[in-house]
Amino acid sequence: MTTHSDAAGGSDGAFSALARLSSPERVVTLTDGVFAIVLTLLVLEIAVPDHLSEQSLRHVLEELRPSVVAWVISFMITAMYWMAHRDLFLRVRWVNRDLVWLNLLFLLPVGLIPFASSLLGKYPDDATALRFYGVVLIVATTMRLVLYAYVVRRPALLDPERVPERIGIGLTIAAAPVLVYVIAMAVAGASTTASLVLYFSVPILYFLLVTLLRDRGGTRSEAEQFT
Repeated sequence: MTTHSDAAGGSDGAFSALARLSSPERVVTLTDGVFAIVLTLLVLEIAVPDHLSEQSLRHVLEELRPSVVAWVISFMITAMYWMAHRDLFLRVRWVNRDLVWLNLLFLLPVGLIPFASSLLGKYPDDATALRFYGVVLIVATTMRLVLYAYVVRRPALLDPERVPERIGIGLTIAAAPVLVYVIAMAVAGASTTASLVLYFSVPILYFLLVTLLRDRGGTRSEAEQFT
């Protein structure tokens, strides 16, 4: 026979389980805010002195070129990470404690991108700056991959209509940038220009990969979930 205390205990257990799940709204809001700050900090690295003559202005613009290049590359890569996070959390219906912490750990390397970009702008011909930039991006991509893997392997957290059919496709898309980052770091000592071009190519290659997978019947349904 089920006693009142047993029923209450069962009810309390169910309530406790539900209490550990919550809406992803605050997680998404925090993440959007962090990305907005990161994108703002990137452009603040481009500082032009006041009261310049025409001749000195040309000189300053030439000096600012590496910072502008670093800003463009970093802006596009940061935007790629934001879109990936947006795509993932469009599927998420509930978050638990582990997902909240994994999201924060993803934001940790993302928050370092402005610092890495600043080094890239100030030391454009230094292979160490290029490699440090690559390390930050690899850590960010790895955490994005962990975040994605955690979410898609737990259907209880997802919108039932957005549970992935083929997890491997999404994991491949999430992990693909790492290969380019590694190559960019490897060639930095021989050619800093080639390394910068490779970093710049990542958002373009990412877009092309998603487009290619969308055009294939066997991968279309999963690739459609990516911007």
